[in-house]
Amino acid sequence: MQAPTLRSSPESPVTKLLFVCLGNICRSPSAENIMVHLLKQRRLSDQVQCDSAGTSSYHIGSPPDRRMTAAAQQQGITLTGQARQFQSEDFERFDWILAMDDQNYRDILRVDPTGQHHHKVRKICDFCRHHSDQGVPDPYYGGQDGFRDVIDLLFDACEGLLVFLQQEGSISQG
Repeated sequence: MQAPTLRSSPESPVTKLLFVCLGNICRSPSAENIMVHLLKQRRLSDQVQCDSAGTSSYHIGSPPDRRMTAAAQQQGITLTGQARQFQSEDFERFDWILAMDDQNYRDILRVDPTGQHHHKVRKICDFCRHHSDQGVPDPYYGGQDGFRDVIDLLFDACEGLLVFLQQEGSISQG
């Protein structure tokens, strides 16, 4: 049996990525917007679509956290988007679902009890090239340093994911 590729629909010219955290106001919108930034820099925006979601319903409809937005702006990233909750239909809509930590990973898999889509779910830190973190820490209850650290970690993870997508053949080298 051939290993699944990222693109669930071979006819689709676009790889679709979904970044998932708990509330969809800090980590996952940061990952989404960092990846969009990297794709624009490399002129690959036409090959990849990004979105983000949260496993909880705590912040549905809210914009990204102001502290996360400030930390991202310091690195030239503008955070956009509105929080939404992860849903089972996302397994069909996205080729790759990227969890920020172990709990998010387990929560996502729980939405797919048959395991049909488990091959699409990975932890974003699996793609880090310089950081050894196993998960992206939730900065919500911490200080500003935590938000800056998350931005740095997500840049590393998104860069690594982009390299992986290119090596895997889901997107061109640009």
